Amino acid sequence: MPRNIRGPFALAIVLVAALVLGACVPPAATTAPPAAPAATSVTAPTAAMTATAMLAPTAKMTATAMMTATAIMTATAPAMTATAVMTATPAMTTTAAATTTTGISLPSSIPNGATSGKIALLLPETKTARYETADRPLFEAKFKQLCPNCTILYSNANQDANQQLSQAQAALTNGAQVLVLDPVDSAAAGGIADAAKAQGVPVIAYDRLILNSTGVNFYISFDNQRVGELQAQSLVDRLTQLNIAKPQIVMINGSPTDNNAKLFKAGAHSVFDPLVSAGKLTIAKEYDTPDWSPDQAQTEMQQALTALGNKVDGVYAANDGTGGGAIAAMKAAGLSPLPPVTGQDAELAAIQRILTGDQYMTVYKAIRPEAETAAVLADYLLSKQTPPAAMLQGKTVNNTKMDVPSVLLTPVAVTKDIVASTIIADAFWTAQQLCTSAYAAVCSTLGIK
Repeated sequence: MPRNIRGPFALAIVLVAALVLGACVPPAATTAPPAAPAATSVTAPTAAMTATAMLAPTAKMTATAMMTATAIMTATAPAMTATAVMTATPAMTTTAAATTTTGISLPSSIPNGATSGKIALLLPETKTARYETADRPLFEAKFKQLCPNCTILYSNANQDANQQLSQAQAALTNGAQVLVLDPVDSAAAGGIADAAKAQGVPVIAYDRLILNSTGVNFYISFDNQRVGELQAQSLVDRLTQLNIAKPQIVMINGSPTDNNAKLFKAGAHSVFDPLVSAGKLTIAKEYDTPDWSPDQAQTEMQQALTALGNKVDGVYAANDGTGGGAIAAMKAAGLSPLPPVTGQDAELAAIQRILTGDQYMTVYKAIRPEAETAAVLADYLLSKQTPPAAMLQGKTVNNTKMDVPSVLLTPVAVTKDIVASTIIADAFWTAQQLCTSAYAAVCSTLGIK
């Protein structure tokens, strides 16, 4: 069954289970969560959990058809990693704050913060390099600074919404008191947030908004429509610099189940569409790319090149992975020089492609303040405190069910000339990581060292 169909079914199952079983489950606030072994792995049960309570070990539910709460589910909850740092360090009680490069003031400690507890960090996929190389380690380091004796249950869904549902259910079963959730499917994840709310567990929507739920306490991300605007305007500006009249472009968008992808696409069209209407630009082919797959993006670009006889003046790629796929297709087709290609996430391979001219630009989203802000919010929620107003800046984003208090950071367009003053200056990547032997000469020319 297609993923975009499975997601709604999974949501429906969770909601039905919640309605049927919720009344007989005591609120999470009245029941202490089970203690986890210190500094050991916690393995999720093989039987999936209902939205508000653990089913009997033999009860399962299917994600492929609407069934009652007594139906069975075929998915097995994957193992979860528990990260616990046990030290004699007492709880932090000072209020010193550090200001990130994006202007968000983050405390280095929280008065009366949690001294112990358990939270879950649920990330969506590994095809985009940032999640394992940046988001996870940065979040974990900040949260452990705030609560050294706390446990983090970590899972990555590998772009499978049903797997993420199982992981979230397992986290709740294992006593998670806060969920930090970056959804695979923004709409289906509403069922996860509803299930958590039914158990009294607060939820932070991380990087991608969770839709259709009143169970989302905070949302931390970037101005994602602005990301699309930056990408599109950078491409238009480059085509103008190249003196290409009435250029013909291909758009390779992100996953249709990712709410962020819809915002990137909307932002890009806000730049492109007036030019199309004026006869100054043609969007010759446009694709939505399931799972943000670079391989699928390569296939899409191959199809576009075949249909257009290799006549492509520019490529709007929604992120670095899809950009890399498009570049691979064009190189295989013998295009030289390559037309300008956009991207997003400042992946190491993408920055190296920018240095050599294979890719024109990326959108740099400073992941450190995003991950660290999420960690701070998680600690406030764990200790049942309200974050300071300065963190939220009065912003909200509507998820169709509620206005979610939000922290929205500012993205930056990066081309070759400003890699040193952005990516390297922020230590997002080091010169040593970037300037391997194949790139040493261009790094030297650009003063990257």
